[in-house]
Amino acid sequence: MAKVNKVVLAYSGGLDTSIILKWLQEEYRCEVVTFTADIGQGEEVEPARNKAEQMGVNDIYIDDLTEEFASDFVFPMMRANAIYEGEYRLGTSIARPLIAKRLIEIAAETGADAISHGATGKGNDQVRFELGAYALNPDIKVIAPWREWELNSRDKLLAYADEHGIPVEKKADGKSLYSMDANLLHISYEGGILEDPWAEAEDQMWRWTTSPEQAPDQAKYLELEFSNGDIIGVDGELMSPANIMRLLNKIGGEHGIGRDDIVENRYVGMKSRGCYETPAGTIMLRAHRAMESLTLDREVAHLRDEFMPRYAKLIYNGYWWSPEREMLQTMVDASQQHVNGTVRLKLYKGSVSITGRKSDDSLFDERIATFEDDDGAYNQADAEGFIKLNALRLRIGAKRKR
Repeated sequence: MAKVNKVVLAYSGGLDTSIILKWLQEEYRCEVVTFTADIGQGEEVEPARNKAEQMGVNDIYIDDLTEEFASDFVFPMMRANAIYEGEYRLGTSIARPLIAKRLIEIAAETGADAISHGATGKGNDQVRFELGAYALNPDIKVIAPWREWELNSRDKLLAYADEHGIPVEKKADGKSLYSMDANLLHISYEGGILEDPWAEAEDQMWRWTTSPEQAPDQAKYLELEFSNGDIIGVDGELMSPANIMRLLNKIGGEHGIGRDDIVENRYVGMKSRGCYETPAGTIMLRAHRAMESLTLDREVAHLRDEFMPRYAKLIYNGYWWSPEREMLQTMVDASQQHVNGTVRLKLYKGSVSITGRKSDDSLFDERIATFEDDDGAYNQADAEGFIKLNALRLRIGAKRKR
């Protein structure tokens, strides 16, 4: 083992990180500082303090980062309409750069020379945590137990926990739960029967959303107010970014919004099946697209959409702190200065429909768009020359073929 004096552990108090805490103490013989982030996962984080204290930890950080997470990470990503591989709304991915940032800050505050995390050697999170950490402190040491120890299965972890008296949550049959990750944007599920891509997810697995079949028969209407591409209010009430997401998660969950079952391509090379609940994110993206449709210049919108997949891939792969992501963010943010106004949506049994949009910055001109008499606002005869000029190369090519 490399010599480490003090390590900051990203600690949830769950199975993996509880075992990692004990393992670091035994294998590295170093002082461990624990850091537990409240990023809106909807569960109490204080029990992690009790667990850490019982295991002899003196420096325990439990930070409420929900507002920072929403305003500085989720909302900037939403301005770009970022979705990975056409389906995944990046719920886990976007939380990792914030956690990496805070790990590095705590390491500086406590004089630690290393950080540690519970991401496995098969997953994306190890990459996200470590790329973020090195971008913010190139000299930091990283300890990734899953790449070092031989506890490479859930059964071995549970045996280690039993041997060292570490309490973990189990199902009634003694097996561990799904591997889950939750924050203000989403909750994810992996493992168990989900490792078979043909197996349907158990209905009792879902925690945030009502089954669309069981959702209310009465549709729910919402009005979301935008300023510079960000939602700032719901139904006329101004709110903070985190509170907006909490409310939309609650309402969306009640109406069965935001369930996804995806097979995705991990950065490390394998395909992985995961299920996700993203009620607020699903509503926000739909509304943002609608607001842009009214206010964003056509070519600006198309250009932004061209680099959106690259932007989403940067977040998915862990490059939030890279210069290229920051450059793209500057372009995205510049496109949003006129994305202001109100969008009306209808939520019904798992679906989100747009029923209205209005803006003082609208580019929609009724006089031009109307099917009725436009009183000379648009000269339809102009279209003939436009079409012929655009057809010129096609006509020349057709003559050559002939």
